[in-house]
Amino acid sequence: MLVPAPRTAHNGAMRALVTGASTGIGQATAELLAAHGWEVLATARRAERLEALAARTGCEYLAADLTVDDDVAALVELAGEGPLDAVVHVAGGALGVDRVEDADLGRWRTMYERNVIATVHLTRALLPQLRANGSGTLLFVTSTAGHGTYPGGGGYVAAKHAEAQVPATLRLELVGEPIRVIEIAPGMVKTEEFSLNRLGSRDAAEAVYAGVDGPLTAQDVAAAMVWALEQPAHVNVDLMVLRPVAQASNTLVARHPLRVKD
Repeated sequence: MLVPAPRTAHNGAMRALVTGASTGIGQATAELLAAHGWEVLATARRAERLEALAARTGCEYLAADLTVDDDVAALVELAGEGPLDAVVHVAGGALGVDRVEDADLGRWRTMYERNVIATVHLTRALLPQLRANGSGTLLFVTSTAGHGTYPGGGGYVAAKHAEAQVPATLRLELVGEPIRVIEIAPGMVKTEEFSLNRLGSRDAAEAVYAGVDGPLTAQDVAAAMVWALEQPAHVNVDLMVLRPVAQASNTLVARHPLRVKD
C-alpha cells in the first residue's frame, strides 16, 4: 500500500531520495542526512517503520515496493515535487546460502529483481530529474560480494556483481554531464535484519558475527556515504570498499575463540 507523508515546500536544502530506509544502512543514512540538513525522501516497503523515521527526522516518505511498477511511478512523481540532488540506492538484500548445485531459483530471481532490476528501473526513471536540476549524484550501495565470491554466496554474489556494473557503466555513459556516480561496497556489517532475513533464524544470524571484533555498523557505512555525497561537486568517489579490520576478504575473518558461542 502506498502511504505518502505530508511534505513542505523545498527550502533550498539539498534533497535526497534514500531507498531501503526502513532499517539498517538505509535508515542510518536517512537519519544522518537529515542531521546534516538535507531534505530526505525515504522509501521502503514498511509504512510503519517509515512513519517512525519521519517522526524522528522530519523526512518525507512513501511506502513502496520497488519491484512494482505502479509503486515506482508514484515514488518518481513524489520525488519530482522538488529539486532532486541525490538518489541513494540501498534497497536490496540477500536470501539464503544456496550452493550453485542446490540453487533455489525463486530466491535467486528475487535477489536479482531487488538488487539489480529495481535499481536500474528507479535510476532510469529519475535521471531526467537530476538532469533538470542541473547536477546530482547517483549513489549505489553494493557489497564486497560484488567484487569477489564465497561458497554459498552464488545467488547474492551474482546479483551484486550485476549491480556493481550499473554504476561502472553509467559513469562511462554519463561522462561530460554534471552527474556523479558513486559505488560504496561494504563488507561485514552487523545490522538488525540483513543476516536474519538471509538465514531465517536469530541464532544463525548471530553466528555470522560471533567472535568478530568490531564488525561494521550501519552508522559506519552511512558516515562514509554522507561524506562522499558532501564532497565538492567536481569530486567523484568512484568506489569505496569498507571492511572491519577483522575482515581481510569475503572468506577470511579473524574470530576471537573465547567469543565464539558454544
